[in-house]
Amino acid sequence: MKNIRIAFVVVFSVLGGGVSAQEYSWDHLPVVERPVFKKDTFSIVKYGAVADGITLNTAAINAAIVDCNKKGGGVVLVPPGLWLTGPVVLLSNVNLHIDRAAVVQLTDDKDQYPIVAGNWEGHPAARCQSPVSATDAENIAITGGGIVDGNGDSWRWIAKDRLTESEWKQRVASGGVVTGDGKTWFPSERSMKGYRTREAGVLKPGMKLSDFENIRDFLRPNLLVLTNCRKVLLDGPTFQNSPAWCLHTLLCEHLTLHDVHVRNPWNAANGDGIDVESCRNVLLDGNTFDAGDDGICVKSGRDEDGRRRGRPTENMIVRNNIVYRAHGGFVVGSEMSGGARNIFVYDCSFIGTDIGLRFKTVRGRGGIVEKIYIRDIVMRDIVHQAVFLDMYYFAKPPSIADVYSGVAKVDVPAVTEATPQFRDIHISNIVCDGAEEGIFVRGLPEMNIRDIYFSDMVLKADKGASIAEAQGISLKNIALVTRQDSPVVYIENSSRLRFEGLKFNKGAGLLFSVNGKNCSDIRVKDTDASKAVHDAAFNYGADRQVMETK
Repeated sequence: MKNIRIAFVVVFSVLGGGVSAQEYSWDHLPVVERPVFKKDTFSIVKYGAVADGITLNTAAINAAIVDCNKKGGGVVLVPPGLWLTGPVVLLSNVNLHIDRAAVVQLTDDKDQYPIVAGNWEGHPAARCQSPVSATDAENIAITGGGIVDGNGDSWRWIAKDRLTESEWKQRVASGGVVTGDGKTWFPSERSMKGYRTREAGVLKPGMKLSDFENIRDFLRPNLLVLTNCRKVLLDGPTFQNSPAWCLHTLLCEHLTLHDVHVRNPWNAANGDGIDVESCRNVLLDGNTFDAGDDGICVKSGRDEDGRRRGRPTENMIVRNNIVYRAHGGFVVGSEMSGGARNIFVYDCSFIGTDIGLRFKTVRGRGGIVEKIYIRDIVMRDIVHQAVFLDMYYFAKPPSIADVYSGVAKVDVPAVTEATPQFRDIHISNIVCDGAEEGIFVRGLPEMNIRDIYFSDMVLKADKGASIAEAQGISLKNIALVTRQDSPVVYIENSSRLRFEGLKFNKGAGLLFSVNGKNCSDIRVKDTDASKAVHDAAFNYGADRQVMETK
């Protein structure tokens, strides 16, 4: 399968108003440029840093970075030791090298993190300054095998049911406040006030940063935020215990992550591993993620703000990564209003994630997700779906039974720029040992998920596949090894479906359940339907004539 060539053309504007075309394929992937640095070294010790775990080294570390930048760049060295610090700001041509035996420990003193204008979940927002950040920088890196610890436990709220009894008692004893019902702990009154405030942190026109002081502790920073940077390298370090998202790259170009380790507690609120937002030319290679939310996540802004920005995440390679605990292994959305395209994902392992491959959006987002190529993925012990494409994130459509009986009506709004689209996605060579469901595809009635190509998979799951409000879906050489014997494939109001070489458990009660009057053009080829007790059932207005078997 690795020799199969999938090619497409990316057209983009160049200076002078002309156009140029670049073909990408499995044989010709996007090229990501790496930064290059002078060998001059600036040790933070020479600027007054002390590795005693007590001295606050914010000024010393930043002074070393500023001096390195002013002298043409080089390496800022963090030697072995425990280095307590506040926010660190990277500048152009600086490689922050953290020794393998070094721990950069962020302080839990929230007053060290001023409120700044930032971005949160695709919207402009007031946030506390990130522990590590860079803006408009070029040729920057964080290297070495050391650890950056965000002290996130001092920022995050947590529900009692997400801790053991002893952990809960320890958290309450550490200070903070507990809600009146005794179910949730907050690090402070300001944190709880922000949690209870509608649109807390959203930076609207006319608002000042000082307006957010009374909810400062709620404005949890992402551990690392890189904004509008070019030629970025993260190679070797561990980033852990983030207050919110761990790594957030926004509007960056030529970004490389190699041998990076991300560790957030499984119960960390908004504890994403990495969120690549509106970035271009990206390589994630050989990294490990253990997250409290999505593992590797592609974003491009939210709703009108994202559409106005109009910057997709594109030309991205994700390979040789391992994702352990996470809400999703590889994820697109839900804030994908600027779109996502030209993304290659291969040779990755997802172990114990809630979902394996997760594509999520909802009405109002807009944006087009297309030209996504995924192959050679291994999954084990997936909690829910191995492959998941859903356009009802945080929403729920009425059941087809209620619609058919007249109890409910289908909402079919007009298609606008706020209507999201999933199309032209290729997924092959997937092996999943254990999941609740193998494949789940659910589009909108006004905008079906279209042209999704699944091939060469072995999916061991409780349930097989569900396809609703979709067109142009192909399943070729798919083995659905299920615990529940019927139906193997559930279809609802979908058309142009192709099943070729479908394999399933012998003696399955029902192979296909076809539902809804909008089902049409379903073709089944090279599939031994006689292995099932019943080959197909047609319900809620579906007609047997819509299915052709060869």
